[in-house]
Amino acid sequence: MIQENNTTSQDQEDAIDIIALLKNLWTARKIILKITLAFTFLGLFVAVFSKNEFTASTTFVPLAQGTSVGGGSLGSLASLAGINIGGGVNSEEISPELYPQIVSSIPFQLELLNTPLTIEGQTAPVSYSDYYENIYSPGVLSTIKKYTIGLPGVLISLVRSAPENREVSAGAKESQLISISKEEYKLIEGLENQISLEVNAKEGFISISVTMPEAIASAELALKAQQLLQEYALEFKTQKSIEQLTYIEERYAEKQKAFNEIKIALARFQDQNTGINTALGRTKLLQLQGDYDLAFTVYSELAKQLETQLLQVKKDTPLFTVLKPVTIPNEKSAPKKALIVVVYLFLGFVLSVGFVLGKKAFIGFKKEWASK
Repeated sequence: MIQENNTTSQDQEDAIDIIALLKNLWTARKIILKITLAFTFLGLFVAVFSKNEFTASTTFVPLAQGTSVGGGSLGSLASLAGINIGGGVNSEEISPELYPQIVSSIPFQLELLNTPLTIEGQTAPVSYSDYYENIYSPGVLSTIKKYTIGLPGVLISLVRSAPENREVSAGAKESQLISISKEEYKLIEGLENQISLEVNAKEGFISISVTMPEAIASAELALKAQQLLQEYALEFKTQKSIEQLTYIEERYAEKQKAFNEIKIALARFQDQNTGINTALGRTKLLQLQGDYDLAFTVYSELAKQLETQLLQVKKDTPLFTVLKPVTIPNEKSAPKKALIVVVYLFLGFVLSVGFVLGKKAFIGFKKEWASK
């Protein structure tokens, strides 16, 4: 019975606290309304003056064309000729981790900076770097943000002595060091924020999306990114088999030349020695015939190996099936004005309530501090 009375008393105290809290909020309703309206107008300002953004995307699937091809039957005969030729390159799926590495590589990004884009108001296509260095205007909101919230960063960048350029190791297409300027580095930072890559290893598809202030330009940059990504992946995938093909072609050319020389030498000896009766002549003929047979065998096997490796390169070359081609976006992807206003309204209401409750708590704490 006593426990039930305590529970009832506790519930009454909680109800009284909630009523008192609601009463305090109702008393300060004007302050809450003013702060909420202020944030709502701020959200409306942000929504109106934010630059429009358009997003273009594409989705494709890389496919392997086949399995590995056997190495042929060159074997010991090729070894006798000083040739060590292995089998074909195993055909495997391209690793999903390869694509993000390609997109983040400096050569890939530098090629995107030089992509010609169709910009509204320009009579001729301009490159990505030229657009953001000489044409693009960030707008009022970005300028305000830069010199208010971003002012510490601006001051730090002015004080800090940044190097004029830096050297980074190249990606898949270059083996030398690449030097990029400070301006290119800033452009690459912006480019990384505009390009989004999604690799679905389970389903096997890759999606690229590009967001830019220009609708046509976003589609052109997305298409260029797709083409470059496929080129880099193709080069990486076929590099080993192409190197093997080059090696076989060189050996084939050498043995073809040696075979032709031995064939001519044998024919010349036979023409000059018709009706051979001496043992020395017959021995010389057998020697030339043996050299001819060996050279012909090696040459024939190399020809087969060359055809096999050509097929292997073809099988190692991945195919890219485009599931969703790049299209010019008709509607902007940002800003979502209604969502911005609602978020700012909610934020203003929460902050205003927190301000009222915090102010009351601070006054109570101050009185208690003074009384003690």
